[in-house]
Amino acid sequence: MKKIIILCYVFIVLACSKDNNKTDTLCYSNSNTESIIHDGIDREYFLYVPDSYDGTTAVPILFNFHGFGGSVEEFIEYADLRSVAETNTFILVYPQGSCLEGSSHWNPCPNGPDNKSEADDFGFVEAMINQISSEYYIDLDRVYAGGYSNGGMMAYGLANYKSDLIAAVASVSGTMLNCTGSTNHPMPVVHLHGTSDDVVSYNGSTDWNSVQSTLDYWINFNNTTTIPTVNSENSGGISIEHYIYGQGENSVSVEHYKYIGGEHEWFNETYQGQNTAELIWNFMSKYDLDGLR
Repeated sequence: MKKIIILCYVFIVLACSKDNNKTDTLCYSNSNTESIIHDGIDREYFLYVPDSYDGTTAVPILFNFHGFGGSVEEFIEYADLRSVAETNTFILVYPQGSCLEGSSHWNPCPNGPDNKSEADDFGFVEAMINQISSEYYIDLDRVYAGGYSNGGMMAYGLANYKSDLIAAVASVSGTMLNCTGSTNHPMPVVHLHGTSDDVVSYNGSTDWNSVQSTLDYWINFNNTTTIPTVNSENSGGISIEHYIYGQGENSVSVEHYKYIGGEHEWFNETYQGQNTAELIWNFMSKYDLDGLR
């Protein structure tokens, strides 16, 4: 975990820098990954197809994006959704970020100064969907995006700029950048964050939006209730508060798990018997592109 936090500090230092050189390589050589060339760049992703998939019924896809400086192999070890995919029969994808000056990253905004590079990550996601759906029977109304830290930022970027493809998003210890797009349907959002996060501050900073401002954007966009239902419980010595902003358009909700004293991490604590992977899936799976299923 210390390694991850250090890498994220590097992200803060470099986040506002500009680089006009196209990335053309990967920072990591992952094993057992699929490859695709998009926009002239070799890209990789780990694909998990559960044994419960038999090809007779269309299944959802869930993309899980690693944090800044991360690798697929590292991320899947501590943010593992494979057992959840097996139990619930969905295809799981861990994409690998492109490389710039030795650091893998995601570009959550359209090409411009808000991004680390010119790598077209939105197009990469679309290319993965096209490739996977050509090989497997996919329910294209149920494509979900989640991620950790910079990966959570990427999930919000997809909610803004690829909403025609994405049914719901989740962010763990991430935030939404200031670039917002013309989302074309009510967007279910679940956000998990620790109050002692010293990388992506819970209350915001000169670099990042606060958790509440991110939630407020989607509360307003989805026209949900503004006064949440709140429940809490203790887990592993941490109090977890669960906020639900419901009754949005198409019956979508915005939900937030607030880890009191939680740091910059993919959380190990459980809430009502559900770990982070289960919380994310159980939220997302309620929705498709038309809202509540």
